[in-house]
Parts: sequence; C-alpha cells; structure tokens
Amino acid sequence: MVAERPVSLANARSGMLAKKDCPKYPSCLFFQYNTQLGPPYHILVDTNFINFSIKAKLDIVQSMMDCLYAKCIPCITDCVMAEIEKLGMKYRVALRIAKDPRFERLPCTHKGTYADDCLVQRVTQHKCYILATVDRDLKRRIRKIPGVPIMYISNHRFNIERMPDDYGAPRF
Repeated sequence: MVAERPVSLANARSGMLAKKDCPKYPSCLFFQYNTQLGPPYHILVDTNFINFSIKAKLDIVQSMMDCLYAKCIPCITDCVMAEIEKLGMKYRVALRIAKDPRFERLPCTHKGTYADDCLVQRVTQHKCYILATVDRDLKRRIRKIPGVPIMYISNHRFNIERMPDDYGAPRF
C-alpha cells in the first residue's frame, strides 16, 4: 500500500481556479458611466476650489451652470467649512461665499476635520456627486474611484473631466 503524501497549499490551488478579489461596484456603474448623475447636479466643493474661483473672479454657481448646462447645487461639508474658518481673516471672502444660502450644507458624523479624507469618503459612499477641486493630490485620489467626475478651473473657466457624453458636458 502506498502512503499518501501531504498536499501543499500551492499544489491544491493549481488544480482549481483561484478566486480573484475584485472590488464590488454599485449597480449604477453597470454601463460605462454613472447613471446616478443627472440634473440638478450636486457638486462637492473643496476649500482651494473656492479660493481659486475668487482669484479667477468667477461666480461659483453661475460658472458651474455654464459648464454643465444645467442646474447645479454646490454642496459644502462641515470639514471644508471648518478648514476655511481655520484659515482666518485672510480668507474671509471665501468664508462668506461658503455661507451663501445657495450652497447646501452637508453634516459630517466622523471625527477629525481633514477635508480631503471627508470628501473622498463621501464620494465613495454616494456616487451622486461631482467633486470640484484644484488640488492635485485629491484629484489623483478621486481618479481611482470609478464614476466620479472632477470639476476644475482652467483658462478662467470651469471644466469637467470624466463626465459622460450623454449629459451634454462640453469637451475641450
């Protein structure tokens, strides 16, 4: 009688297909674009986006509507508001713009006030937002999340990247 040899884990896996750990995507991303996006657009605004809009002398709400050809609701989280308040008197114009009644205020339930992590977390959980930022590091983090368009400022106007063609966003 032949004694059975112990089978190593590598040999056991070679006989069958190994499972791949693939990230789970929501059903709204089934087609090539995010189906939860649609007018009126909810746009999460970052601190530096407000500051660069002031420098470029752009009205945020009007410029967003010019970019997307639809009604836009700028949203600002408590973390972004706290970040603007921390910047002090130098950024009092940005604070006044952030407190505009046209801006929708989104409460935060997490600890800490680091705005970039808050925005990434909110965009990951809810795929109904467009993120408005000029920050390179934040853009790099958002590009890794599928289905989230990014609004940015270039040539004294707002542009948008990764927006589906069906929504009529301009291509430059």
